Amino acid sequence: MREELGAEAVRRCDELGTLSEEAGRLTRTFLSPPVREVQRRVRVWMEAAGMSVRLDAAGNVIGRYAPPGATGPAFLMGSHVDTVRDAGRYDGILGVTLAIAAVDGVRRRGLALPFPLEVLAFSEEEGARFGVPFLGSRAVVGSYDPDLLARRDAQGVSVAEAIRDFGNDPAALPAAEIAAPAAFGYLEAHIEQGPVLESLGAPLGLVSAITSQSRLTLTFGGRSGHAGTTPMGARRDALGGAAAFVLLAEAEALATPGLVATVGQIAALPGSANVIPGRVTLSLDVRHPDAAVRRAAVERMLAAGAAEAARRRLEMEATPVFEHAAVPCDAALSAVLRTALGAMGLTAPSLVSGAGHDAQVLAARWPVAMLFLRSPGGISHHPDEAVLPGDVALAVGAMVDFLERLGGQRSGPAADDATGGASRGV
Repeated sequence: MREELGAEAVRRCDELGTLSEEAGRLTRTFLSPPVREVQRRVRVWMEAAGMSVRLDAAGNVIGRYAPPGATGPAFLMGSHVDTVRDAGRYDGILGVTLAIAAVDGVRRRGLALPFPLEVLAFSEEEGARFGVPFLGSRAVVGSYDPDLLARRDAQGVSVAEAIRDFGNDPAALPAAEIAAPAAFGYLEAHIEQGPVLESLGAPLGLVSAITSQSRLTLTFGGRSGHAGTTPMGARRDALGGAAAFVLLAEAEALATPGLVATVGQIAALPGSANVIPGRVTLSLDVRHPDAAVRRAAVERMLAAGAAEAARRRLEMEATPVFEHAAVPCDAALSAVLRTALGAMGLTAPSLVSGAGHDAQVLAARWPVAMLFLRSPGGISHHPDEAVLPGDVALAVGAMVDFLERLGGQRSGPAADDATGGASRGV
């Protein structure tokens, strides 16, 4: 059965990969037009797996499955349905289709779990439209605020306006929050997005922690001028200062073990070929497993950038956009997942995730665990992103077995059998 469910999970990712706001490439940002069809199809799949379905004001799709006799707090699973620009087909959405497949496996097996299951298809995680990630999971934990709703995209549309344009009501966002007592944990399956599992020959891995991260917007201000008549020594070229900063950030990352720094967006104004740029904005993304190391590196980058800007007679301003400390995964949930994997004959390596995930937002409220799937070639955030069908089938089996064992633990006396016996498979 797990091979059938795994193949279906992959097929559904491929199907949703055709729903894009840009012709010729996969781009699906927060509440963009194709999201309506994504919501519709996810709803159909959830209902086919025996779930009741609701939509919240942030555009999240939530499916609920309550086995006969199940009571009390729910266990949550899921991931996100949005993408970066020119994306692959599996980042995020595979975690949704796998969660649906796991619920279907529980239903088909007739497992008498003592708790309900909820699958969360988050509307936004990547930050591609508004520059701030986790708009979907923030709603679930109640961390929306007026400043966030006022953020605007490149077309000047605010988050609040985007929600209204989609037919939802920003005033209803508080109702999207899932109260802490209503759930007791969260599991997210995700492609690794890196080369470690492939290099180890391992199909699946356990995430021990999610790395810490800073995102900032930097602005360099100079003076526009004629490209042909302004001598080089008289220029206050904002793009020159920005370019120097990009190299300074790269050098800092290369000199600090474990640190990564990325400038992924840059805009030069006024944007004419024959005009010296007078204003440049760029994004900065810095990550490290140790938050103290990350913060110190960001401070060094900004200090070096400010000194370079002063040397060039420019102004530099840095605006924090997002910051998150490293988030450890829950040891108890991870132990149950490791047991499930072991019962399938798998020794899953432990990895620190260098990417951010919805799990880090939900970890502020509930224990979380994460299951990584091997990424062929280590490729992600790219159209060549891929998964291996056999790995996906193993993931389905591990998730169903995990839920069965977790159910045994929460049933009391049956805990020893549930957590120590061999898996029957899916």
